[in-house]
Amino acid sequence: MNTLNDLHKISNTFSNTEKMPVLFLGHGSPMNAIEENQFVAGFRNLAKTLPQPNAILCISAHWFTKGTKVTAMEMPRTIHDFGGFPQELFAVQYPAKGNPDLAIATQELLLPTEVELDHEWGLDHGAWSVIKHLYPEANVPVIQMSIDYTKHAQYHFELAQKLSALRQKGVLIIGSGNIVHNLRLVDFYNMDKDNYGFDWAIEAREKTNQFLLDGNFQALIDFEKQGKALQLAIPTPEHYLPLIYTLGLKEKQEELSLFNDKLLGGSLSMTSVKIM
Repeated sequence: MNTLNDLHKISNTFSNTEKMPVLFLGHGSPMNAIEENQFVAGFRNLAKTLPQPNAILCISAHWFTKGTKVTAMEMPRTIHDFGGFPQELFAVQYPAKGNPDLAIATQELLLPTEVELDHEWGLDHGAWSVIKHLYPEANVPVIQMSIDYTKHAQYHFELAQKLSALRQKGVLIIGSGNIVHNLRLVDFYNMDKDNYGFDWAIEAREKTNQFLLDGNFQALIDFEKQGKALQLAIPTPEHYLPLIYTLGLKEKQEELSLFNDKLLGGSLSMTSVKIM
């Protein structure tokens, strides 16, 4: 990657800043947007440690497309992409502005990969349900980048690396998903039980945490080869791949730390990652 060239491409969009952190946020239930719980407190505590960004680029599990897209509208709508929740949740609006210049800069950085500028999507709950706890005043512009479902994890890891120059332009890059995410097996009767996980979920969390803390990202990219526990934890890849984007942006000397590192409902984890 030619970082100087990449910085030059986006020099007209933002001024240079200190290198921004990179995050992976375990977003869990959309209800986290309106509830008070330990995970929401974890997001708020995280926010106190972050420098003020110029903008946010979010890769959410809930925008899974053929090909890669970035939102390029001035004012993204708040998408309520779920059902069966209280009206109070559907009433939430997160009126952050978009940033078409950042969308174009992202498109250029990812060349020769073709990236479509999207004017239809907006901010889905993978983005706004967590970002609202970091920036409750919605005073930081947000764009989303979709995940190409036709590609494997190695591709996504390498694509993320091309976004590196944005970190020196005050762009906070956030992956939003869940590492352990098997909705079909959730024990809804025990959702309030602290750090409750099935045996396979406990094993998957321990294994992935060890890979993360050891810097063994290749094992995480090759998640399908890591045994039965991870197969149950990641039955489909859309909630896992945002983590891979976050890891692709880590530089050798940077620290990786975990927070909100608990299991939920037997088959979900809220484990989140901060790199800086």
